[in-house]
Amino acid sequence: MYTPYPSDRSREIGERVEAFVRNVVVPYENDPRCTSHGPAQALVQELRSRAREAGIMTPHILDDGTHLTQRETAAVLKRSGLSPLGPIAVNTMAPDEGNMFLLGKVATPEQKAKYLNRLVSGHARSAFFMTEPATEGGAGSDPSMLQTTAVRQDGHWVVNGRKMFITGADGAEVGIVMARSNTGEKIQATMFLVALPHPAIRIERVLDTIDSSMPGGHAQIAIDNLIVPDEDVLGQAHEGFRYAQVRLAPARLSHCMRWFGAAVRANEIATAYAVKRQAFGKALIDHEGVGFMLADNQIDLQQAALMIDWCADVLDAGSQATTESSMAKVAVSDALFRVADRCVQIMGGTGVSRDTVVEQVFREVRAFRVYDGPTEVHKWSLAKKIKRDAMQGATHG
Repeated sequence: MYTPYPSDRSREIGERVEAFVRNVVVPYENDPRCTSHGPAQALVQELRSRAREAGIMTPHILDDGTHLTQRETAAVLKRSGLSPLGPIAVNTMAPDEGNMFLLGKVATPEQKAKYLNRLVSGHARSAFFMTEPATEGGAGSDPSMLQTTAVRQDGHWVVNGRKMFITGADGAEVGIVMARSNTGEKIQATMFLVALPHPAIRIERVLDTIDSSMPGGHAQIAIDNLIVPDEDVLGQAHEGFRYAQVRLAPARLSHCMRWFGAAVRANEIATAYAVKRQAFGKALIDHEGVGFMLADNQIDLQQAALMIDWCADVLDAGSQATTESSMAKVAVSDALFRVADRCVQIMGGTGVSRDTVVEQVFREVRAFRVYDGPTEVHKWSLAKKIKRDAMQGATHG
């Protein structure tokens, strides 16, 4: 699929994941349990039961608890994304994939036993509580605007605040709550682990959004006097921003991997349509306007695949890849949106209908250009680094 497998084990896992998604998962795409707020829990459980039977549950985490490399993970997650239901079925979806990665890096053995194991087995889902309502001046792309507070009292923490666009909160069993915990002027944050549902964490509403692939949808949350014991602080207190960076770049890149697979599938469907559909005396693909769109799709997909693998290599070399993952997120999300848009255009009326998955892929990839940081925020961050590097270079010169 546009780049070779990096290892024999990634080939073996990737081929089994692809076969499972194409043969088992794809027929579920028209299941009535796929709702506007994501697949219902019963459908999630059924898909995961079938993935366990096939031996590919959480395929990027090996039996001994170690992870595939990021490059190997890319080969597997690209294939899990061939259906919007694929990552849900094999447990490579957001936010769980990123949360499992973070817990694996930071959690204590006791926390892993309590919170991580059920995530890895696919028996539980999770949510990451960071984004806050813009109407209240809360944190979005700028985490320093964090309004949710955590105050230490008598050997525990009391957390209060409101959160917004919290993916998968409805139905999650594990929560990671980000709260402002500083007592001085310097802004600090702490992450807290919470077993869900919890009476102090209330879902005010599940938003109607353009995308519909995430179980539980995206919720608005109120947190009222949540009591968290010290043993459920994730890592060290006041290190939440640093831990967010541990999670951020790999999770951002994983989005690129999964939606790459979806765009590949949309392009396959559009190509088959263009070859079969006749108009003005010949197949659509023989009309230059359509043929060139498919050529552009192939170019964009190849470039996106290479960008993903390049960033994965940087992560595998030990870097946090903050700059590289921003570059990859911008390039890949924009390229995949162009691909999905062309697929809709090629298929005309069929493309805007829900007779195929192309319409959903278009919606999901459009949302991806906002999620995990809008394109413009990443470009702004990159521009700041360009200026900083240029000024340092001028000083040294």
